[in-house]
Amino acid sequence: MAGKRGTDKIKGKAKEMTGKVTGNRAKEAEGKADQAKAEAEESMGEVQDRARGAAEPLKRRHN
Repeated sequence: MAGKRGTDKIKGKAKEMTGKVTGNRAKEAEGKADQAKAEAEESMGEVQDRARGAAEPLKRRHN
């Protein structure tokens, strides 16, 4: 967990736990959705990093 995504995961977990403790299923679901969104963004960032890494040798070869 790094940066904003890590913070979003923590906020989502807090919402989920608040929902569980208070019996507010909507808040619990919102927290789970926030966590899933943060994880999806994290995965997308990893894919982008790998794509950049794969493209680098091609750029050097082309120049």
